[in-house]
Amino acid sequence: MNKTLRLLAVPTLALGALALSGAPAMAHDGDHSYQATLGQLNGSSASGSAAVHVTGNQAHVLLNVSGLAPTFQDAPYPHVQHIHVGAKGQCPSPAADTNGDGVVSTTEGGPSYGKIGTTLSTSGDTSPAAGLDLKLAGQGGAYTIDRTFELNAETKEALHNGTAVVVVHGLDPATLSAAGQAAKSDLVPSLPLAATSPALCGTLTAGQMSMPVGGADTGVAQAPQNNDVGVLALGGGLVLAAAAGGTYIVRRRKAAEAA
Repeated sequence: MNKTLRLLAVPTLALGALALSGAPAMAHDGDHSYQATLGQLNGSSASGSAAVHVTGNQAHVLLNVSGLAPTFQDAPYPHVQHIHVGAKGQCPSPAADTNGDGVVSTTEGGPSYGKIGTTLSTSGDTSPAAGLDLKLAGQGGAYTIDRTFELNAETKEALHNGTAVVVVHGLDPATLSAAGQAAKSDLVPSLPLAATSPALCGTLTAGQMSMPVGGADTGVAQAPQNNDVGVLALGGGLVLAAAAGGTYIVRRRKAAEAA
């Protein structure tokens, strides 16, 4: 029985830098396709896939996710997602949980996936500067982003080098260990650890899978809904800021209901 809603004060939300993992090196010119199966991190129970088709400097991105935490401030939970670059090009293993709280935080995962190279926003800016704009984040527990935009050189290079990783943030606290539920974000102590931790991750690897090329509409299949979440700020890593005085509500899962 799904009954408990968790209300947590969230003046600010911060996340860390992210990166991707290794696909084989390949030529930079011409058309190239990359795919990633997004696996759950931190017991999110979510799943997803990402496909990127690059033609010159244009990238057509198709991202599908489901099973994510659904609610934030009585509105769809804003999940920021990025292509991370500049690190090992890997998703972190549980061993990355260096403080032993049962949760791989954004900071702990950073050495594996690196910093933000491209923001997989629902519209507009796709640069790292938009990495924390909640208004451009995916909304709710399941959505699709299907966009074509100009790819920056760093992300393009990472794709070719096999060091580009897709990461989606935002956990349901109910999926965390007791220690994890009680912990504060290692980036913004005023926030719960769940708000800044990665939920899905996958390394983009070169492949032959075909996907729609060119002419794709910019945007998402699920229309973003307004909430009071504000713009995220990006510092040395990834910072996500909710509206002043905002609250962070996550629906607890019915797990315990089992009884």
